[in-house]
Amino acid sequence: MYSLAIDLGTTTLAASLVDLDSGERRAMSGALNPQRRFGADVVSRLAAGVNSQQNYHDMMTLIRTELRRLGQELCDAVDIAWSDVRSVAIAGNPAMQHILLGLPLDSLAFPPFRPLYTHGTQLNAADLEWDGAADVYVFPMPGGFVGGDTVAFLYGAEPGDRTLCLDMGTNGEIALCAGETIWATSAAAGPAFEGGNLSCGMAALPGAISSVRIDGERLRLQVIGDVQPCGICGSAAIETVTELLRCGIVETGGRLRTPAEIDSNLAARVIEHRGAAAFVLHRDARQLIMLTQDDIRQLQLAKAALRAGIDVLLERSCIQCQALKDVILTGSFGAVLRPEWLKTIGIFDESMVQTTRFTPEGVLAGVEKALVRTTGITAVEELAHRFKVVPLSGTPLFEELFMRHIDFPH
Repeated sequence: MYSLAIDLGTTTLAASLVDLDSGERRAMSGALNPQRRFGADVVSRLAAGVNSQQNYHDMMTLIRTELRRLGQELCDAVDIAWSDVRSVAIAGNPAMQHILLGLPLDSLAFPPFRPLYTHGTQLNAADLEWDGAADVYVFPMPGGFVGGDTVAFLYGAEPGDRTLCLDMGTNGEIALCAGETIWATSAAAGPAFEGGNLSCGMAALPGAISSVRIDGERLRLQVIGDVQPCGICGSAAIETVTELLRCGIVETGGRLRTPAEIDSNLAARVIEHRGAAAFVLHRDARQLIMLTQDDIRQLQLAKAALRAGIDVLLERSCIQCQALKDVILTGSFGAVLRPEWLKTIGIFDESMVQTTRFTPEGVLAGVEKALVRTTGITAVEELAHRFKVVPLSGTPLFEELFMRHIDFPH
């Protein structure tokens, strides 16, 4: 028997096929969320759905169709029929789960900014307009914009006391375990960490620049699939900024220095593009791949939101940053994201760097674990009850911390 696990991300989707007899992942696939034409973030999509019933119906149909397509792609990869998939489990943030299920959006889009309900949802394939007879489970939504993806991530990671869990996606979910309580929040980081909203950004797929190193006066790039580059993924964009900061090409305030201010041949890579500065990563006869001044600004806004959200949870839980025992990081930003880069741009401090571990596909791994374990769904529901959600919108402390963390560290 087989089960389908789905990470329903705002920017990217991931799905895997699990053999329930062996507990092993048989195949995995991913895609961009087709709803992105309605907005890059959850706030934009909620607005699109609230303001137009047609938009809402289109977003719901798009995601249901794409998830069914991913499921079929996985079945084809291991040569089984869709009817062999007996169960499906899906985890996403509350906005994505509401749209998937066709739930009213008003409670999320307007005060009190809460999901319609917090428990998980049991349904069947027909409820999502899919063929077959698979049972479907959609993860609990603890509150605010903290949803099933955060629950799945923590269920899979099994964090201990004084552990910080960070999902660096568009919705920027943060959870801090303090005894039996899980303090959680969502910082609207935007899609920059996943390559979205960047001038040449893309998901971590073949053709994406995955690493950028400055070696003296030369640029060394790595590209997923060893093909011609066609964009840059989120982790490489972060690495680029750390390298530019190290070389003094970007100032702590985020400004790209002009060629006249750079005393090396790297000055030739700084150009003017549409009235603003940009750093050229790759140029050939067909395309120009660069990191622009606005891209750097997007990364600044994203990192400030995440760091401010972390600080708010530390304050609520009465835990000092230096007292954290463990930091677990996940996200769809690329294959590698070094903790040192996060220190350089101002998300982590030194103590966090020393305790950080990266869990690839953390949400998907948690969904798979819930499917494979006999008591998985019950355990997921019990875990969700431990969450205390802290809203950030309109919180003076968050706004103060956000402004404090806009600049890169000295």
